[in-house]
This record gives sequence, structure tokens and C-alpha cells, in this order.
Amino acid sequence: MTPLADQIAGVEVLGETLPEAREVLVPGALAFVAQLHRRFNPVRERLLRARGERQAALDAGARPRLLTETAAVRSGDWRVAPVPAALRERHVEITGPVERKMMINALNSGASCFMADFEDSLSPTWSNVVRGQANLIDAIRGTIEFRSPDGRAYRLAAKTATLLVRPRGWHLVERHVRVDGAPISASLFDFGLFFFHNGRELAGRGLGPFLYLPKMESHLEARLWNEVFVAAQDALGVPQGTIRATVLIETILAAFEMEEILYELRDHSGGLNAGRWDYIFSIIKKFRSDPAFTLPDRAQVTMAVPFMRAYAERLVATCRRRGAQAIGGMAAFIPSRRDEQVNRVALQKVREDKQREAGQGFDGTWVAHPDLVAVAREAFEGGLGGRAGEQAEGAARPTASTEGTIGSVAALLDVRVPGAAVTQRGIETNVRVAIEYLAAWLAGSGAVGIDNLMEDTATAEISRAQLWQWLHLHTPVQDGPPLTADGYRAVRAQIVDTLHARTSGDAAAPRWNEAAELLDELVLSPAFVDFLTIPGQRYLDGS
Repeated sequence: MTPLADQIAGVEVLGETLPEAREVLVPGALAFVAQLHRRFNPVRERLLRARGERQAALDAGARPRLLTETAAVRSGDWRVAPVPAALRERHVEITGPVERKMMINALNSGASCFMADFEDSLSPTWSNVVRGQANLIDAIRGTIEFRSPDGRAYRLAAKTATLLVRPRGWHLVERHVRVDGAPISASLFDFGLFFFHNGRELAGRGLGPFLYLPKMESHLEARLWNEVFVAAQDALGVPQGTIRATVLIETILAAFEMEEILYELRDHSGGLNAGRWDYIFSIIKKFRSDPAFTLPDRAQVTMAVPFMRAYAERLVATCRRRGAQAIGGMAAFIPSRRDEQVNRVALQKVREDKQREAGQGFDGTWVAHPDLVAVAREAFEGGLGGRAGEQAEGAARPTASTEGTIGSVAALLDVRVPGAAVTQRGIETNVRVAIEYLAAWLAGSGAVGIDNLMEDTATAEISRAQLWQWLHLHTPVQDGPPLTADGYRAVRAQIVDTLHARTSGDAAAPRWNEAAELLDELVLSPAFVDFLTIPGQRYLDGS
């Protein structure tokens, strides 16, 4: 226990005492997050139990539907609060973990906004979480600096991207901090520390606080966030409605409650985002035992396939109807420093993807690398004619579908991909990418470049979830036998041997064996593990 918690009854800090903790984990901040946890954690736990009940119904053959009990919300005449000036132009948003150098580069990238991430692109070691909060404090005050081992200095430019912060999802706890003997909600811990230290500072400058909210599965989970915002603003004397939160629609269940989610957060809404990778993972997870919902190789599931296009169009139509902003999905390509042909092909795909989103009516999009900012901005400024904030003003703009998409949900559940298949290469790629990512995650890196793509927890979730589903459903493989436990082990052993040979002699060899052990647990378990981050916590150094 650190001495920082001694003054706060019922609060224990179990993580190592870091230099940054004396700035971040001050008694007032700990008391604030403990207050939030005591008030709202019982509701959080009840909502997580409801997730389990909905999953049991899906396992028994139920299908998602529009809720009859919220029909009045869907038919009602309402709009979300007007867009704050600092969020009116969101053509290009760059994302990345709350790591010091990456934050400086992202804020200086020329993007409209930067989402600083405590979630899928951050390995949640104690040091990463605490230092991430300290980095936010410094970035918001313009004092953040970084000096690399080669002597290069990194500082903020005169003009920087607008900051948004993504806390961890409702399902996670921060086990290094206990309140009344139990681990604190990671969502409330991340949000509470950020808001306590920076809420009034950002509000005074008209810069939020702005947030992204991940992994929600129902409008009741959005209602809980709204209640947290109201309580937090009251506690610190910040005017109601100052916080604005953009919700990632990244679960199939949330896709059926988009309007209700916006309604619950309407006074604090920053719009909706198409979290495409987690959305794909959610479909695999929620329908894991149904062969009709078996998806092909991950590379074949693009935003152009019918069910993903329907998801994007429905999100845009919902936002258009309610005066909210719609932000598109991630371009994960990382430019090669050696192969210009790879760059030309990939950048053209990024350009086409962003032009498609602009044509569908999105207000902006996500990129993972600063070199993609110009490509995405060109696509959106061309598609929108340089006009920002049109949805919020209700201006006419062509979209693939509006009211028709609102009323039609069948396409969301028709996951057939014409001409696609599961292949042996898809199996091998999933195993290799999952092990490479998990080894980096265990070593403290949550955003990892693999095969010129930025992989994070969401993409690793797809890889391991597909392996589990293909194995347990005996899914046909186009160019080989169905995947079995022995077949998986053989592929995994060969890949681990290759990775060991590739890194032989490295002073700090990656943790290939532990990554393989964790992947085995995720793939071979008779029961599907909901999130890899839950068992993965056992392996993290310093955890």
C-alpha cells in the first residue's frame, strides 16, 4: 500500500509507488474516484449481470431486436445538444495510447482530434495507467516533453489536435486500487482521475472535457455514464452539459439501441463512432455457437461487405436524424519505410475507404498513423466540400440511406460474405498475429505494428475469437481439414518456434511462450472467454 491512500478511509493503493503517483494519486483524487465507485458500482455490477442474461438468451437462439419498451424514444421528436465549437470539425481523428512520445506526435500530427486511449491500444500495466494520467495533465497544460535515447526532443507545436480521452469499459476493474475491500471499476478510475485533475481546466478553455465511451451493450449502460457525468460535474462545480462523450458503437447489441444510447446521453453527447474491429469481434462473440454467424478470414471482412455497410449506414442515419456527429472507423495501415509499392497499394485502399465513409455521410474518421492524416483529410474535405458540423446543423447532405435504414435491421444480422471462406492461411495468420500481439501486450505495449497494420486489443480479439469459433464449430476450411485442437497446437508450435528463431540472441526476447500459453487458454477453453484482457491481467509484469 502506498502512503497516498492513508488519509482516505476504505481506499487501498496496491500498485508500486511511482514518481508520477504523487501528482496523480493525491488524496482528493482518490476520494473523488472512491465516491464515484461507491455510488455507481452497484449499478455497474447489475448491468454486467444483465449482459450475462442477454448472452444466455442468445445462446438459446434469441436474436437482437428493437426494444418495444423504448419505441417512444425512437418515434419521439428530440435532438442531442448542439455541438461544442471545439468539436465542430472532426474530419480526421488520430488515436493512440497515453504514452508520452506517441501523445506528442499525435497532438502535433495535423489531425482535427486526438483520442488518448486507456483502452484497446494501452496495455493496462499499473505504470502505464498512472503515467498516462500524468501525461494527460502535462499535455493539457502544454508542458509535456519527451527526450529519446538518441537525444531528440519532442514538444508540442503551437497548434495541436483537440483532445478526447477513452477510459476502459464497464467490464474491467483496476485491481491495484481497492475500495472497501474490492477492486475499483476501471471505467470510474480512469474517468474520475482525468476529470478531477483536468475537468475545470478544460471547461475553462472551452475544450471539454471530451470523451470516447467503449464497449457498451445497451442504453442502460449509457444512462449510467450520464448519471456519472451529472454527479461528477456537480461535485467539482463544472456546469452541466460541459462533458461531451462520443459512443463507440462496437457491439451488435448496441447497434440495435443507437437512438436510445444517444437519447440517454443527449445533454452530454458527442455523437457515435463506428468501432469496426470490436463490432466484428462482438458478432463472433455474441453468436459464437451458431454456424450461421461464422465469419470468413478477417481480411475478407471489410466495410464494403453487406452487413458492415448496413451497420455504417444505420449509424449515419441515426446521427443525421438526431443532430449528432457520426465518426467513421479506423484506418490501421502503417506506412513502410522500405517498400514504396506496399505504400502505394495500401494508401489507395485507405483513400477508397475514407471516400466511401465521406460518401455515406460520416462527419469524420479515424487513422492510426500521422502519415494517414493528409489522405483522410483530403477524402473528407472533398466529400464534404470543406464544410464542418453539417449534421449538427441539420444541413442536407447525400447519404446512402436515412429513414429507410432506421426502420430496417435485418441486414445487420445477415453476415454472409459472398465468395468468402475460411482458409488455412487465415488460421495461420490469426495464430501468428495473436501471439505477436499478446507478447507485446504482456511486455507493456498495447499498440503494435504487425504486417504494416496497427494491431490493438480489438484486432487480437478477432483473431482469437475466430480460432475458438472455427475450432468448436468444426467450420469447413476451403483448402484443408477443419481446425481441431491438435491442428491448432501444431500451427501454434510451428509459429512459436519460428518466432523464437527470429528473435534468438535478442537481449530482451519477447515473451512468446507466455503469449502462446494465454492464446491456448483463449482458444481451447470449452467456454468462450468474454475478453482476453481479463485472464491476460495475470500475466502482466508489475500487475
